[in-house]
Amino acid sequence: MDKDIAIQVSDLTKMYKLYNKNSDRLKDALGLLKGNGYTEHLALNHVNLTIKKGETIGIIGTNGSGKSTILKIITGVLSPTSGSVEVDGHISALLELGAGFNMEYNGIDNIFLNGMMIGFSEEEIKARMDSILEFADIGDYVYQPVKTYSSGMFVRLAFAVAINIDPEILIVDEALSVGDVFFQAKCYHKFEEFKKQGKTILFVSHDLSTISRYCDRAVLLNQGVILGEGTPKKMIDIYKQVLVGQYPLPENDFKSLLEDEDIREAAGKKADGNKEATAEKKEQEAANTTENSDLLEYGNNAAKITEFYATDSKGLKTNSVIKGTEFTIHMKVKFLKDINAPIFAFTIKNVMGIEITGTNSMVEKAFLEPVHAGDEKDITFTQRMLLQGGEYLVSFGVTGFEQDDFVVYHRLYDALNITVVSDKNTVGYVDMESTVNVSDAKKD
Repeated sequence: MDKDIAIQVSDLTKMYKLYNKNSDRLKDALGLLKGNGYTEHLALNHVNLTIKKGETIGIIGTNGSGKSTILKIITGVLSPTSGSVEVDGHISALLELGAGFNMEYNGIDNIFLNGMMIGFSEEEIKARMDSILEFADIGDYVYQPVKTYSSGMFVRLAFAVAINIDPEILIVDEALSVGDVFFQAKCYHKFEEFKKQGKTILFVSHDLSTISRYCDRAVLLNQGVILGEGTPKKMIDIYKQVLVGQYPLPENDFKSLLEDEDIREAAGKKADGNKEATAEKKEQEAANTTENSDLLEYGNNAAKITEFYATDSKGLKTNSVIKGTEFTIHMKVKFLKDINAPIFAFTIKNVMGIEITGTNSMVEKAFLEPVHAGDEKDITFTQRMLLQGGEYLVSFGVTGFEQDDFVVYHRLYDALNITVVSDKNTVGYVDMESTVNVSDAKKD
């Protein structure tokens, strides 16, 4: 294995036997099972993954896609059915809540137990004890049996142990969602420290904004297959298609879909229904610098977003908005089929792909009516620009519910660029327009 590689996963497969009855499991273990008493389930199917030293990698995917399984195999909790995993570096892992802890022991005992399981001596654990207890911040509960802990206290102690033993590779499986907001902030600050120190971080999360913010690369797993790997923004966009059944999943060919052209072709054709744009359309796209010619689009073709743009407070088309002024986002939609109650939406993301804000007609209770094939609607969203100065991307969508199923009729991701012009930027993404007053303190 190359010296720059921290984790090398090669042709990894994990197969589970799903037994028809519990007694069949026992019979199979004893070699007495006759006939087909179980079905085979591939949790991982010929997975290949390379993680370089110093990378922060996020794994995303639907429930049952194999995310936790691959982490458990990398950490040695599970054995693969076939394939191999090579690891270069000292791993510290925080997987399922309770893994590696003895519920009858108190917190101190479990710190020593976990530390020794990872490979540290008693002296080394003692040297780190103050840091662990300070980070966990659970007070005298550390002297009580772990079985009396709340889930939040449990994860605080487990994570404190995991990160304070100075690992070269940190692996976390969704555990941070249990802690309170202050503890989560402390953990992510530690992530930042680890990244600066060149440590490798691999974690699973359903929080897509966390994936966008902290990860150098994201891996999208689906039904035990790596559907794609690349920038967090790109993988999150594909994941959203998977969630609504609008991404063509591979049947027999399990190679990762990594190329931009592959993604665009799989996502759907351009608005004119033809991949080969006409010369007239090319000229139009070149003239309109606010639109992204490589936007990602998909849907079931029941509706089509035919036009989108932004206007300033004077009603003039623009892609530059002055902070603090009113602006309007426009979209025009043509309906190709009858729809009971379409929902019109827009979302604003930063260049890292983190969703900053957005709304839709259902949330705003602005339109809850049926439409018919051939109808066209002009939709406007008017608001004041409170975002900090910088570059942003706007996505559009027409969706709805059909017999309780969420359906995407048409979506355009990162379709429009908006530049916010500001002479004053505060902390974070949004300016709360605070009023500051300083006066002499009253004397007692």
